[in-house]
Amino acid sequence: MSERDSMMLIVTSCRAEALDVMSIELRSPQGGPLPPFEPGSHLEIEVPAEEDTPRILRQYSLSNSSSETHRYVIAVGRMDKGRGGSLAIHEQVRCGTRLKVRLPRNNFPIVTDALRYRFIAGGIGITPILSMIQWCEAHGKDWALLYCARNRPRAAFYERLLVYGDRVRFHFDDENRGGYLDLERELSESTKDEHVYCCGPQALMGAVQTACKGRPAASVHFEWFSAGDRLVNVEQAGSGAFEVVLRSTGERLQIDADKSILEVLEARGISVPFACREGLCGSCETRLCEGEADHRDFVLTEADREAQKSLMICVSRAKSEVLILDI
Repeated sequence: MSERDSMMLIVTSCRAEALDVMSIELRSPQGGPLPPFEPGSHLEIEVPAEEDTPRILRQYSLSNSSSETHRYVIAVGRMDKGRGGSLAIHEQVRCGTRLKVRLPRNNFPIVTDALRYRFIAGGIGITPILSMIQWCEAHGKDWALLYCARNRPRAAFYERLLVYGDRVRFHFDDENRGGYLDLERELSESTKDEHVYCCGPQALMGAVQTACKGRPAASVHFEWFSAGDRLVNVEQAGSGAFEVVLRSTGERLQIDADKSILEVLEARGISVPFACREGLCGSCETRLCEGEADHRDFVLTEADREAQKSLMICVSRAKSEVLILDI
């Protein structure tokens, strides 16, 4: 995380929102306004780590209203078998803790001119959706939410969502014999001018993706937790070796089939921003000066991919023999 686009914030509130879910409020230590964000944005946080251990960078969606300028609020679900970030947050972060945070980024933006919004959330996936709901309320937009969780105690922001009445439907596995809703039937009632937004665990995301196959691609939006969650058709044409030229120095680097651009740069001692290494967070987005990239990230839109102006160097490869990067 570079010093240029990061800041130090202080934790001013920690609150239990559900079983194993904690919300954290972050403010400026000086009490001033924070950089603005849009619904769907996330923060990249340098999670507390033990001495002499590598820093952990994790992304957490903002749940509060984007109209607020004095604070950021995230919610973190505890995962005992995760990658360590959530455990560190739950066990080490308290009021008064200072955290290094990168400026908000948005890989899950809301389309502001849609006539209607259909939100589908599972578990901790309610976090970015909650910010979107508050935006819809502020702008008089028509919306509905389907929120799925294992049981009521694990439904984050449950009481807060109840105030929206019948615009929110809950589905709890333990109250439905462990079964999922018929999402194809659920979405069959939606209209073509409705945009669908989904965030949640793999099973739910995959089911929604399948149910939305007949819808216009531009009207369906997902926030993926991990690269393994998404159904992807990878073009084998871009799977071999290629060259990268660094625009600043003219240095040419060979990217073998079993290495990423990021890994080769690291081996050469070239420092570039990165976090997830899965094409999920957008931290390593790099301007593409020349060449044709084989995009394998989950951040860029189809229009961005066709424009060929940038790529995620942690996962993307090349369709052309050479890529010239703004490094």
